[in-house]
Amino acid sequence: MPTLEFKGKQFVYSHHLGVPFRELKVISDKSLPAKGQKPSLDDNLIIHGDNLEALKALLPTHAGKVDCIFIDPPYNTGNEGWCYNDNVRSPLMREWLKKSANPVDKEDLERHDKWLCMMWPRLNLLRELLSEKGAIVITLDDNEIHRLRGVMDEVFGEDNFVATSLWQKNYSPKNTAEFFSSDHDYVLIYAKNKSTLEMGSLDRTEAQEGRYKNLDNDPRGPWKTSDLSARNPYSEGTYPLKTPSGRKIDGPPRGNYWRVSKAKFDELDRDGRIWWGKDGSSIPQIKRFLSDIRAGRVPQTLWFYSDVGHTDEAKKEIKQILDFETTADVFVTPKPTRLVERVLQLFTASDSVVLDSFAGSATTAHAVLEANKKDDGNRRFILIECEDYADTLSAERVRRVINGYPYTGTQRDELHRENITWSTFEKKHSKVLDHVASIENLQGHEYDKISKRIKDGVLTVTGERKVKGTAPGLGGSFTYCTLGEPIDIESLLTGKGLPTFEALARYVFYTATGQSLAKVGEPAPDGFIGETDLFRVHLFYQPNREWLRSNEAALNAERVAAIEQNSKGGKRAIVFAVAKFMSQKELTARRIEFCQLPYAVHRIQGD
Repeated sequence: MPTLEFKGKQFVYSHHLGVPFRELKVISDKSLPAKGQKPSLDDNLIIHGDNLEALKALLPTHAGKVDCIFIDPPYNTGNEGWCYNDNVRSPLMREWLKKSANPVDKEDLERHDKWLCMMWPRLNLLRELLSEKGAIVITLDDNEIHRLRGVMDEVFGEDNFVATSLWQKNYSPKNTAEFFSSDHDYVLIYAKNKSTLEMGSLDRTEAQEGRYKNLDNDPRGPWKTSDLSARNPYSEGTYPLKTPSGRKIDGPPRGNYWRVSKAKFDELDRDGRIWWGKDGSSIPQIKRFLSDIRAGRVPQTLWFYSDVGHTDEAKKEIKQILDFETTADVFVTPKPTRLVERVLQLFTASDSVVLDSFAGSATTAHAVLEANKKDDGNRRFILIECEDYADTLSAERVRRVINGYPYTGTQRDELHRENITWSTFEKKHSKVLDHVASIENLQGHEYDKISKRIKDGVLTVTGERKVKGTAPGLGGSFTYCTLGEPIDIESLLTGKGLPTFEALARYVFYTATGQSLAKVGEPAPDGFIGETDLFRVHLFYQPNREWLRSNEAALNAERVAAIEQNSKGGKRAIVFAVAKFMSQKELTARRIEFCQLPYAVHRIQGD
């Protein structure tokens, strides 16, 4: 497979491995926990800090557990003013960056190299966080999309490319454009493993279902026909047929072939899946039943603004929720909530974990809360934002969306949308009207007015409510975090900056097994902190210098007995402690591997 070369690649190729682990520190006064609860890392998370270090901090808790990643990184247009400042250790890299201007602008002839150096380690960590059934979705424009494809092929694998969709971000041309008005951005989609990707579908429209009829009162319900012949050569596709009325058909239409063999045709005919026309003498067609197709419709690679919103809509959302004068210069091209909702519809279930490591205006969190309200789901979001507005803008938007926000005016919520033609409406007007009436009956009490209109072939049903003072919130909660000091295992020698038991437990479990630890309980007599299919992991530790230097910190015969007593499955035990009072030979005989802190923090491979 071809690889993409860029300046600095050799220095950032494995940079993500050297990024230090940091503890996530909960900031209670900036969090918004559920009523009666305390802020917790098990809740939705908003993390303020460098996203490279924040992604590394998430590995011990979320490696392989994120179902959907949506990121909107810098487009690298030359007008964004972003800076590349990863602390890469290479002297050559540091010398290059020292001589190269920051922020990155159009005059920087190496801006594409810097952007790729920035993205490479982050994409590697994002891949580790993604679950086997998950997908990563990235929005970009023409400045870097072709380079990103090359990088994604290397990091995620060329075989895991899913699609490149076009999002129609503008609803009218810009007459100030020099050559062409740019009306779209790209939505690039890769799977962690395409063979195990779990992907949803879009809702089928009334117009699509209206194509299915039941002309012969088939008990299997509505169906439509599809052509039995095709131009593609098929060696078994030239047989003659006899219609139920007795008419002989010498073979497929001239220049065509039957799509199926004679044996398959006879099988379909016996099952009532061949349509010979009302009089039983027509050229046969295959009956496709509505009940046989997938529940939803297959998504297409054209995402129109009428379905997923546009940038002006996104700006109006922010203006409605936040002080627009404050945010106008910060978020020039925000993403509409409906765009992210489309991503969630395709790549999440009701209990999925969703990550956005370039959080910006927190659209992803807003979309997750909207999706949860619509289907009573329990999706969780993780936002990472490095800028100073992480609290005052990003988290503040989430607070207001959860609790409600000051607003006076008319609030509109789209309740139903479908493409519809006049002929379809004329044939099915009663069914369409009944559906609209059911929406009014079920949700009318939540609004002052339900408006309906058909424009440009699209039927929309919108709930409108007049708001005076405060717009209603969606409910929810989150925990606000910052990044603590790096977890320095050598601190166990000095006693300075000792990590908490929970932080060290997550750290050693991940470094030993490559998997995240879902929950950390109180220190146990046998030191047990978690297990995998192969190992049970134990940790004897207290963040106390005197205790660490005492005999109580060592692995002894009593603790070995406790470990053996509680191990029912015969798994090997990995034990972390500062010392041991038994020989490794004896421990090996008992299927125990001792790892001395701080020296033996490593990943154990194999059995």
